[in-house]
Amino acid sequence: MSPQTETKTFVGFKAGVKDYKLTYYTPDYETKDGDILAAFRVTPQPGVPP
Repeated sequence: MSPQTETKTFVGFKAGVKDYKLTYYTPDYETKDGDILAAFRVTPQPGVPP
């Protein structure tokens, strides 16, 4: 007889769109020496409105 195993499911987040200011935006954040700041320039594909 093989041992029984119990599988528990954990959901780390709920699907859906969260308000930006609730999850990412921190107006009083001060950068630290180890932070990496990056900027990206995205060029739209021809025929796709910006």
